[in-house]
Amino acid sequence: VRAGAESDGRRRMSGRPVVGIDASRAFPAERTGTETYSYQLLRALIARCPEWDYRAFLNAGKVAPDALDDSVELRSIPFPRFWTHARLSWEMRQHPPDLLFVPAHVIPAIHPPSVVTIHDLGYLHVAHAHPSRQRLMLDLTTRWSARVAREIIVPSQATADNLLRRYRVDPERVTVIPHGVSPAFTPVSLEARIRIRQTYRLPRPFVLSVGTIQPRKNYGRLALAVRTLVDAGHDIDLVISGREGWLTEQTLAEIERAGLGERLHVLGYVPDRDLPALYATAHVFALVSLYEGFGLPALEAMAAGTPTVVASGSGLPEIVGDAGIVVDPRSMNDIAGAISALLYDEERRAHHAAAGRERAQGYTWERAAADTEAVFRRALSGRRS
Repeated sequence: VRAGAESDGRRRMSGRPVVGIDASRAFPAERTGTETYSYQLLRALIARCPEWDYRAFLNAGKVAPDALDDSVELRSIPFPRFWTHARLSWEMRQHPPDLLFVPAHVIPAIHPPSVVTIHDLGYLHVAHAHPSRQRLMLDLTTRWSARVAREIIVPSQATADNLLRRYRVDPERVTVIPHGVSPAFTPVSLEARIRIRQTYRLPRPFVLSVGTIQPRKNYGRLALAVRTLVDAGHDIDLVISGREGWLTEQTLAEIERAGLGERLHVLGYVPDRDLPALYATAHVFALVSLYEGFGLPALEAMAAGTPTVVASGSGLPEIVGDAGIVVDPRSMNDIAGAISALLYDEERRAHHAAAGRERAQGYTWERAAADTEAVFRRALSGRRS
């Protein structure tokens, strides 16, 4: 980590724009969608735009960011509580970059011209899935970021529409930039699929769902849908991969009430090295959340060649298009019917597998970085093209 004042002086003399990045979410030990976005986009931006100087701000206790090259200035600025509005604000006052990018958090109280990514407004659409205090904080911080950001990035048109409707944001400041998907997500060998089955003790065909274990993911209804298929004679299991979130115990209780017994496998967090093979081994992937701003696991499943079922509403239908089956997430019968249609109809399975892989090829982190670069240039110039 380089010293602040000395480094500031050298970089200012170079005449190159300094882009600061809140990297506090980019390097956790276990990444979910927003952390994956922060990490992958940061890497792609650095590779694409070497003419900028980058300054990544990290809190203490984070995983060492060894994925970044030496051209990135790393500033560890530890603070026990209120890191963003206290410690990062002070840093912005003392050593402000030309532009601050906040990919998965909130803009600090003191800030230079800033770009923020607002991933979703799920706390408005599925209020019961969030504790009341958290719901209030999400509303206040999103309102603040939407008001003070020079430019706003959202991952889907659904999120853009929600943002404009709820917070009356100038649409000229909002840009839709979908996420990318790592090349690691691809169909895998028979040996890799056998290894995954052995590692996680998955003897039968299974429906897979990936995401934080919380009420918004609608896992209870998905489990009931799989139970109806089992009762109808289908030899199928349900596999859920995801770390704990808020109201996890409540969500797990709902899943257990479906009565799947040994056919239920809650794996917890699955490391990145195993995820591609886990997707590719599943017979069907289902993401039937009550709300998603984007839904990166659906994109990863399609890239891995797994037929995919997603929920209507929010951002998911934008991602899958005609490559997947879209269902009503509040209808257990709709979910069960879509899964059943993909289990044994080999022609339909092959169609959705091929269509998913083809569609996923259009989502790359390089493309996301190119679109983000254009947003940064507008923010740096203070005007829209």
